[in-house]
Amino acid sequence: MAAGFSRSSSSSSLILLFSLLFTISEAKEILVGGNSDSWSIPTSNETQLNQWAGKNRFRIGDTLVWNYDGEKDSVLEVSKEDYEACNTGRAIKEHKDGNTKVSLDRAGPFYFISGAKGHCQKGQKLIVVVLSPRRSRFFGISPAPSPGDIDGPAVAPTSAATSSFRRSGLVVVAFGVLALYLLF
Repeated sequence: MAAGFSRSSSSSSLILLFSLLFTISEAKEILVGGNSDSWSIPTSNETQLNQWAGKNRFRIGDTLVWNYDGEKDSVLEVSKEDYEACNTGRAIKEHKDGNTKVSLDRAGPFYFISGAKGHCQKGQKLIVVVLSPRRSRFFGISPAPSPGDIDGPAVAPTSAATSSFRRSGLVVVAFGVLALYLLF
């Protein structure tokens, strides 16, 4: 009986370890705008960074990375009201290091504006919507939040969702086979 308990405990521990590794491996560092010079005044009236953000899926645990000249600019995390008004005076967090990393530690919208005078008014700002945990992990695909769930731009599906679904599905199947093997 002790051997059965030991094998069962080992199986449970292994399953827990795989679950943790699978969850941890999903968090990633994401370069804001997709390239190192994205944190700048946009060239058109459209907020280009928000278009980029709308095409991506952000999950709790992901880290946003900004590269910019810390002598001339900064990244301010602000409230929705301060985002809309481009108010730089009441930042939740202020980053001036030129290589800012912000961990997305909760679901919902995050609002960022430039701290450089006049840049926010010219469109240098960003809304990132982080999916809630109940929506963020279903075999690697994330359904778009319903309009009542968030305040910000819609998060558009990507073609990466299909390949992510296939990879995640294979991992889940392999994990299930391993778990069955260990249990029987």
